[in-house]
Amino acid sequence: MPVKQSKELQSEEWFTQWFNSPYYHILYKDRDQHEARLFIDNLARFLDFSPKNKILDLACGRGRHSVYLNSGGFDVTGIDLSPKNIAYARQYENDRLHFYVHDMREPFQDNVFCHVLNLFTSFGYFRTEGENVNVICSATRALRKGGKLVIDFMNTDKIISGLQPYQVKEVEGIRFRISKTVQARVIVKDIHFADKGGTYHFQERVKAITYEDFLSYFDMADLEVLHTFGDYHLNPYHPDTSDRMIFVTRKPDGETFGKL
Repeated sequence: MPVKQSKELQSEEWFTQWFNSPYYHILYKDRDQHEARLFIDNLARFLDFSPKNKILDLACGRGRHSVYLNSGGFDVTGIDLSPKNIAYARQYENDRLHFYVHDMREPFQDNVFCHVLNLFTSFGYFRTEGENVNVICSATRALRKGGKLVIDFMNTDKIISGLQPYQVKEVEGIRFRISKTVQARVIVKDIHFADKGGTYHFQERVKAITYEDFLSYFDMADLEVLHTFGDYHLNPYHPDTSDRMIFVTRKPDGETFGKL
């Protein structure tokens, strides 16, 4: 039986169809909602989010974090490259919650948001360093002066050292066979499965971006790094033991929003 290799394996942008695929949401349906909400609550308290401040959720997916933030009284805009994700998210829209199809490499709105959030490793998908820098610079343009950009990324070195090369995960009767490798500082996840008479192969590719890489990106965007946390409880970052690299940066030359 031929393997259906959608355009994501034939083009440079693997994520274009994988994030639009219903199988993406099936595979990751058990993501820890409690952990995600704990992190967002901790960020909101630490950064002193105000209902008066506009928040941009960068690469929002189906909008679960945007919706949760909005339920706390915040004015939130979510953007994502996937039309299907945004179509799904729009069922939750109200006068303080909006969603748009948008490529985060491109400028969205200038000088509008007090906080831009890029959460749960929604970064590092692109082939070139220039594209990564474009994301950071576009996010910076979206911030008001004094606004803050939060980037939450995996602790790359720890992930690579503990990489599980193969696993099988069964969800909704589908047996996903997942292999992981590191190729030229890119973490590659190959996902094979069969469903409804078809055999499928998708791939995820996330650049193994280092702490120093991020500092370089922020410097190019003229962002000031205020804090680096290592987990969703906002404990300090330690390169050998932390699960995450969570950067809180600020656009200079203006009013500050929330705590420093």
